[in-house]
Amino acid sequence: MGGPATRTVVGPRTEDALPASATAAVKIVIVGGFGVGKTTLVGSVSEIRPLTTEETMTQAGVGVDDVVGVERKTSTTVAMDFGRISINDELVLYLFGTPGQQRFWFLWNGLFQGALGAVVLVDTRRLEVSFDVIGRLEERGVPFVVAINSFMGAPDYPTEELRTALDLPDYVPIVACDARKRSSSRDVLLSLMRYLHSLAVTPEPS
Repeated sequence: MGGPATRTVVGPRTEDALPASATAAVKIVIVGGFGVGKTTLVGSVSEIRPLTTEETMTQAGVGVDDVVGVERKTSTTVAMDFGRISINDELVLYLFGTPGQQRFWFLWNGLFQGALGAVVLVDTRRLEVSFDVIGRLEERGVPFVVAINSFMGAPDYPTEELRTALDLPDYVPIVACDARKRSSSRDVLLSLMRYLHSLAVTPEPS
């Protein structure tokens, strides 16, 4: 007979290891309405294999989830997305993508604990799905930037028109974004970090 069976233990991937030079970590949340591209952004920019909690959409969501404008969407985040990106040798961002449907918003309380700032992803075809999201951030006092995600056929509104439609103060940054592209998603996060740095020097007006 042969010897005892052996089992191969697979450890973490080398590329997932936290850089030894990292000295600071910041928690960032990625928020937005249903189907605006939060999972896509986290997945495109994360330097580690992203954690997702996507599930196939079923008949149970019919009449509950607003799928107008995203009828072809077949899966949805039910808890969170998680990723990580090193901004430089010392600074690491931990990214937490929130679920978009209002029936999962009770999960936001835990996801926002300890968050330094947020990115609000917006689809200009469905601006209305962003109103409540922005309102909740303002109520919590969480600093944020607004990233206009690129969708085929989406209206290209001037920045000031978008600012008025979303009822945003002049000091909240609005940036363009293609959540499918790592460089574009990284630029959004850099915009948020610059904004947070500016607030550390000059706080937002009350």
